[in-house]
Amino acid sequence: MALTQEQLLRFSLNDVEIIGKSRKYQGFFALDEYQFRHKLYAGGFSKVLTREVFERGDAVALLPYDPVTDRIVLIEQFRPGALRSDTGPWQLELIAGMFSENESPLDVAIREAKEEANLDIAPENVTKVMNYLSSSGGMSESIHLYCASVDSKNVSGVYGLAEEGEDILVHVISRQDAEKLLEQGKISNAATIIALQWLALNLDKYKKS
Repeated sequence: MALTQEQLLRFSLNDVEIIGKSRKYQGFFALDEYQFRHKLYAGGFSKVLTREVFERGDAVALLPYDPVTDRIVLIEQFRPGALRSDTGPWQLELIAGMFSENESPLDVAIREAKEEANLDIAPENVTKVMNYLSSSGGMSESIHLYCASVDSKNVSGVYGLAEEGEDILVHVISRQDAEKLLEQGKISNAATIIALQWLALNLDKYKKS
């Protein structure tokens, strides 16, 4: 017998008691310390727990896809969080960025497409894929993931904002080649993996939309 949503997710924010919160570090990103307790599946409450949470704000990621040529726009840039990874710090990934004040996720997607790949994208050509938590065991970040129909002709170059230390190389590759890179483990960041898998699952529906 299938489980209901209430059986799968029986607790909510109302079942957590935040006892204390303090900022332990503030730089380009921040680190907050929480003291809390929460309801237990067997009944009652947990002991008071102390956990650090990495606070970097929410972000938007965008997969530009050309349905006419079946090609994808990816960017390549240096990522310090990948310095100890096997693939190295230069990553193939989606266009992505953080929120500025009073921006909607769609605003961010369109702005970052221009800044990072010189793409002009109309709002009506953008499809929402999903929101997901990138690493909820210790990070608060939520990713707003989108796919956009684009014309990939003449898309190339190096972009990014010098004042933010960005050095971004734009690639246009076939969808099949992107999937091969994924299979070979050469694409290793979560947003790009999720977006490419979503496109593979929704390709026929997406091309008809």
